[in-house]
Amino acid sequence: MLGAVILTLVSCQEDLMQMNENPNGANPATANPNLVLSTVLTEAGKTVVNLGYGDIAGVMQHTQKDGWAGGHNLYDWNRNNSWAGYYGILRNNQYVYERAVELDQELQQGVSLVIKSMMFGLITDLWGDAPYSMALKGAEASPEATFPVFDTQENIYRGVLDELEQANQLLSKPRAEYNSTIQGADVFYNGDPAKWRKLANSLKVRYLMRVSDKLPDFAKQGIEAIIANPNQYPIITAPADDASMGFAGISNESSWPANTRFDASQSNYRRIKMCETLVEALRERSDPRITVWANRVQVPLVVDESLPAGTDRIENNRRLLSPDVLVERGIDINDISQNPDYVGIPPAIPGPQVYNMSPDANQAAFNPHVSWVNDIYREASGPLLRSRIFSASEMNFILAEAALKGWSVGNTAENYYNAAIQSSFTTWGLSNQFAGYIAQENVKFDGTVKQIIEQKWIASWTAAAEAWFDYRRTGYPELQAGPFAIRNVLPVRFYYMIDERNLNAANTEAAMSRLQQTNFSEVDGENSAWSKPWLVQGTNKPW
Repeated sequence: MLGAVILTLVSCQEDLMQMNENPNGANPATANPNLVLSTVLTEAGKTVVNLGYGDIAGVMQHTQKDGWAGGHNLYDWNRNNSWAGYYGILRNNQYVYERAVELDQELQQGVSLVIKSMMFGLITDLWGDAPYSMALKGAEASPEATFPVFDTQENIYRGVLDELEQANQLLSKPRAEYNSTIQGADVFYNGDPAKWRKLANSLKVRYLMRVSDKLPDFAKQGIEAIIANPNQYPIITAPADDASMGFAGISNESSWPANTRFDASQSNYRRIKMCETLVEALRERSDPRITVWANRVQVPLVVDESLPAGTDRIENNRRLLSPDVLVERGIDINDISQNPDYVGIPPAIPGPQVYNMSPDANQAAFNPHVSWVNDIYREASGPLLRSRIFSASEMNFILAEAALKGWSVGNTAENYYNAAIQSSFTTWGLSNQFAGYIAQENVKFDGTVKQIIEQKWIASWTAAAEAWFDYRRTGYPELQAGPFAIRNVLPVRFYYMIDERNLNAANTEAAMSRLQQTNFSEVDGENSAWSKPWLVQGTNKPW
């Protein structure tokens, strides 16, 4: 009888355990790491494009918004930038790595190390000091793991470089020699380990150049070693190897961030306009990329002294104005643009929604007198709608800068500069227009880092975060903060978020104390977007 009772109890326990299992969930102890890897990659890709097409595109004056403009145009980040999403990606990525170690899957290990390095690189690029060595250890339930120290920015860069070296080794075998595949999960490279290896080494080159002003000998030695050993350290040199992610377009979450398919009001698309700074840089160089990135002005302005007083009419798709109309409205003719093709909104101006005499302030997002971003950015997906992680163009610009420093990188600065622009033209479907472009006197290589970084800034369209990081360390392009920006110069970092300062106060305070305060950070105190992190301390850059 007792045996029957025990058997019944055991059977009930087993039934209850089975009932409490989620039939649609994955058991972390047994799940295939590819199930999580796909989410890690898509979320990482979205993070990069949300920066580069989002508010950092405003900081770097690629675009401006004519509504909801505070964070985009004015750097008004409310002293609270959250890294929670970044660490969320890293936690999932850590699971992929640990499961791959358990299963002896070197391919997944190598890819997860690349993503870990890229995400921690982004975190330290954006904030400075941050949890790194004690991050992702929450399961240990120790005070050190729960309230992690902030590693210095220098040590994070060094750690990232070390882990990219490990990834290079793990990804060094032919595809057929791995005991696993990531083909179904890999939205970057469709499971090709050779391309992932190139990305690992290309990121090494990026971060070595990043620290080149602070650690010049270290950076020089590292980049020269990579370029001298292409078999051991293959890198991205052709657009076909670019690290990028397309969009499925089957939901808002899987679509381009300003798509109109899942945005009934189309407001996310309509509010983004081209910035005057980039538009004029492109127009001065007769740069055909503007035709891919921007729409022409729907109705150009024409101010004509020969017109009768009071003239304000649309004729032949132009808005004709007599000068007295501007006077009556208190508008200086120098404050409008009569460009017949492309017109950008100046950075951080008051009233961007009514710039260039928008006819209806209530519906200013429909302003026909400024350039909207190209219609392709209305779409949920498309061949050019990609999150751009690392490109051949970026690599060639880095090597052009390295050659200009006198480093041994296998070619001249001019050849790398030309190759960088050619790669960008190829990416945007304009290969046949490169020869004419590079032949222009104001485009031909002039032997300055200023020109290299300015062209790199242009080529970073939709990936403007990388241009921001270059701007900090070089001061180029020489951008001026707009009159309504909350400071007179561009910011150099994100604020530490309030939750971190409240929950991990001692370590956050220690990190804040290592920031260099400036004339522009006094209003905020130590934790300011205008306080300098280690990377630019003592460099007199960017301002």
